[in-house]
Amino acid sequence: MSAGGDQRPLCVAQMLPAMDQGGVERGTLEVAAALVDHGHRALVISGGGRMVAALADAGAEHVELPVGRKSPFGLRLVPTLRRLLVDRRVDVLHLRSRFPAWLGYLAWRGMPETARPGLVTTVHGLYSVSFYSAVMTRGERVIAVSRAVEQYLRANYPTLDPARIQVIHRGVDETRYHRGFAPSAAWLDGWRSAMPHLAGGLVVTLAGRLTRLKGHEDFLELIRRLEARGLPARGLVVGEDRGARRRYAAGLKRRAAAEQLPIDFLGARNDLREIFAVSNVVVSLSRKPESFGRTVVEALALGTPVVGYDHGGVGEILRAVFPGGAVTAGDLDAAARAIGKVHAGELRVEADNPYSLRRMLEQTLAVYLDLAAR
Repeated sequence: MSAGGDQRPLCVAQMLPAMDQGGVERGTLEVAAALVDHGHRALVISGGGRMVAALADAGAEHVELPVGRKSPFGLRLVPTLRRLLVDRRVDVLHLRSRFPAWLGYLAWRGMPETARPGLVTTVHGLYSVSFYSAVMTRGERVIAVSRAVEQYLRANYPTLDPARIQVIHRGVDETRYHRGFAPSAAWLDGWRSAMPHLAGGLVVTLAGRLTRLKGHEDFLELIRRLEARGLPARGLVVGEDRGARRRYAAGLKRRAAAEQLPIDFLGARNDLREIFAVSNVVVSLSRKPESFGRTVVEALALGTPVVGYDHGGVGEILRAVFPGGAVTAGDLDAAARAIGKVHAGELRVEADNPYSLRRMLEQTLAVYLDLAAR
């Protein structure tokens, strides 16, 4: 995958709304770093954010443009983007989000066919089916982040040539997420000091944005049902609870307190790997199917069992790695039974993790090289 031999170094530009923290942003950074490591040029076009410094540390270049600002005035950026693609001699343009994709696609389409870079889109979500969303099917290669996304594309965009779709599952860094990982002694000392009430309990963790779609109401009810079964459940909710999510989080906390549920709300954390490692079970309870399920893969890669709703990308992952953890969406009794089996030692994560970062990067760079060769 190197730039040696007959393959000249490429310039690949990735576009997304911003480089704040999130799964799409993290994947963009990982791909940019891999490009640089293999002798290519990595360019990221976004509205900026906390992860721009990490791009610079990886040797990538960032161009700040308000491509995520949804407004008709955004169309004024199209000529600027077209000049940028020409001036930087971009070989491949990779579009990762719908509004920036429209801007990038219009800039790309306005170039002479012989001068256009290769065009890649990645469908990161199960978007509402519309003309607006259809821009994510305009790539010469359309990357689907799971089989669930591939099925969504085939079902909802019948004019999309299936040969243009390539499934590249998201992956986690196997040097960071593996069965032998254990938190440091210093971290464990701090955790036990801060959370002494978890000792001897069945620690069940839900991580994700504090929104109704992520199933926090189901989580509270699940903890109640586990207690009713006589299990020593201790719930952890990890996710940012500030800003627009503060009101929703406050309602959850009031309900948990009123029902005397043993649940800690930890807010945003940068030690989620360590928390997963000391959890007995991680749960994924999104009522709406998700395109993938990165936290599910991270926990399973550590060997921590995951119980989740069997739909979308989460169901796909569980069926491949930990089928005993897949339950019908909304069936909290089934989820409680599965967690009971984990607690009794009847369910363990036996399969290896097939969702590796290395594989994801190799497959993505192969798409770039193939398009550039054409």
